[in-house]
Amino acid sequence: MTKERPILFSGAMVRAILDGRKTQTRRVVKPQPPAAARDVITYHHPDPRAHYWAFDGGSLLDWAVPCPYGEVGDRLYVRETWQHSNHPFGSYEADCTVFYRTDYLDDPLGPDLELSKDGIRRQWRPSIHMPRTASRILLEIVSVRVEQLTDCSEGNVVAEGLHVLPTSGRCVVSPGEQYASLADSDPRAVYADLWDRINGAGAWATNPWVWVVEFRLL
Repeated sequence: MTKERPILFSGAMVRAILDGRKTQTRRVVKPQPPAAARDVITYHHPDPRAHYWAFDGGSLLDWAVPCPYGEVGDRLYVRETWQHSNHPFGSYEADCTVFYRTDYLDDPLGPDLELSKDGIRRQWRPSIHMPRTASRILLEIVSVRVEQLTDCSEGNVVAEGLHVLPTSGRCVVSPGEQYASLADSDPRAVYADLWDRINGAGAWATNPWVWVVEFRLL
């Protein structure tokens, strides 16, 4: 039976999904395998859809954990920074017009200024509070695997949503960042910088095991 789960993305990554640039996401495996683990393998449950990714550290099933993002064929609905047309005079309802922060990345004031309390700016809501009915993006999982973070190839890093500049071939996270000296000819360097910005300085160097979830936009 196909399941749906929520997943959070930043504004830049939402735009990359909508533009067709992002088809993969990497998320840290929790818990990480013990230091004694020799390898990470796939353990197949008798039910072919109930497989687990497992750490082979001598006591295999002690470390078996299911992928929290689902199986091949499952779906992920994207939660993003948002607001609705009832704000600030009422609560969200399913028939509200929904505004998405990603659509206003170049306009920090956003839409419908007359509805904001101060008449100046809309109060954006965190993505974690977005209900299912307000989500506009549905993804279907096409593959799931585990690997260590720095094992990703240049092609896979680009599939994380990087923007390749057409004239120079250099990469940035979002169009326009080249003017802030954030472009690099090595996509892995750009992604490493992005990973550290999201997860904290030095996070890339720790080289954690990650879930690699590939998806297609429905």
